[in-house]
Amino acid sequence: MVTALAEVFGAGVAGLPLQALVARGAPGPVPVRIAEGEQDVLVVGAGRHGWLHRVLRPSVSRYCLAHATCPVLAVPPSPLEAGLRAVHRRNVLGLRLDTQRMWKEFATAPPVV
Repeated sequence: MVTALAEVFGAGVAGLPLQALVARGAPGPVPVRIAEGEQDVLVVGAGRHGWLHRVLRPSVSRYCLAHATCPVLAVPPSPLEAGLRAVHRRNVLGLRLDTQRMWKEFATAPPVV
């Protein structure tokens, strides 16, 4: 896992030191407890979920935003996520893909930086 994290993050961005850490525990309190230094920044995903998911599983990003003492960066999901989910659903159900519609949607998506 550390190798995968090193491949994703590399040696750092613009000279900023990065530290990969794998910890076990509750997904809300553990990151908040680890990132309690003054110079720490906690980066969490701000996924979109339906009301049922929010009722059954509390939001990790909301917990971190409410309890962290360091700055928290909540990263929204990719704008392509909904389209990719729809393609996956059609694939699982064995339905044909509307490739013309897909090309139109992907053409209007912002470029990946």
